[in-house]
Amino acid sequence: MVTTAESAAGASGILPEPAAEPGAAPEGPRTAIVVALAQLAPRLGDLRANLARHLELLGEAAGQGADLVVFPELSLTGYFLKDLVTDSAVRLDGPELAALADASRDVDAVVGCIVESDDHRFHNAAVYLAGGAIVHVHRKVYLPTYGLFDEARDLAAGSRFRAFEAPLRSAAPSRPWRVGILICEDLWHPSSAYLLARDGVDLIVCPSASPGRGVGSGSALGTAQSYDVITRTYAQLFTTYLAYCNRVGYEDGVNFWGGSRVVDPEGHLDGEPAGREEAMPLHRLDLGALRRARIANPMLRDERHDIVDAEAHRLRRRDRD
Repeated sequence: MVTTAESAAGASGILPEPAAEPGAAPEGPRTAIVVALAQLAPRLGDLRANLARHLELLGEAAGQGADLVVFPELSLTGYFLKDLVTDSAVRLDGPELAALADASRDVDAVVGCIVESDDHRFHNAAVYLAGGAIVHVHRKVYLPTYGLFDEARDLAAGSRFRAFEAPLRSAAPSRPWRVGILICEDLWHPSSAYLLARDGVDLIVCPSASPGRGVGSGSALGTAQSYDVITRTYAQLFTTYLAYCNRVGYEDGVNFWGGSRVVDPEGHLDGEPAGREEAMPLHRLDLGALRRARIANPMLRDERHDIVDAEAHRLRRRDRD
């Protein structure tokens, strides 16, 4: 596990600015933020142990100058829950998220969990916490039911993709960063990223629990190569940063391959992806780089949303006929 700013810089290639006192905003606005990717191996169904690990890592990341910590998909519970879903679920007003919200006074966080609704549906969710409160909840829309996956058996699907203004109080950015969250399988559907781009997203955060599957070229896993292509393509096409945080470890004999990374708005990796062990690399994201990419590649400016809307309306009418 990376525990110092110097070793974190080896993963991202960039040292963060000197850390301010925890919870204190820096003097004057900045254009950059520092994002930590908490690539870990959660314990299956052990909510107490996983919560303690999250709080520990949030403290470490805040001490290293991070403004946002991204955890993997279902980081509080583990992935292959099966009959543990209901026992592992949390409520938005429950003590687990309250403890994480309290820790978010020093650093923003995206955590993965099973969220139980008031009508007792269970969602694979990613929760954005900042300043002691829940800012945004994304409920996974696309629940895979192929290969190793059977999420729809126990979970309800989400129904929306929304960008939102991230507080990032410790960074005091010169303008608000608009962030959107896609959970693992959501990223495999181009319409998901398109909708966030249309909603003005600057940073797509993708918590993931991707097992190693398939054989790519050389010694690379097929899933690793696929995510490399997808993350680079979306970042460049939608001129946005994309932070992908995958988990590691084993569950039921299945290995999760890690490979967490940040891709910049031109489709370039920020340093090398994380390996297959626990790590917490730091990455600097800069609004100036975002501006330069959007001037050089004005795809968002030139996008014809009127045509998309008209054609979608035509296809809906055709499907009803």
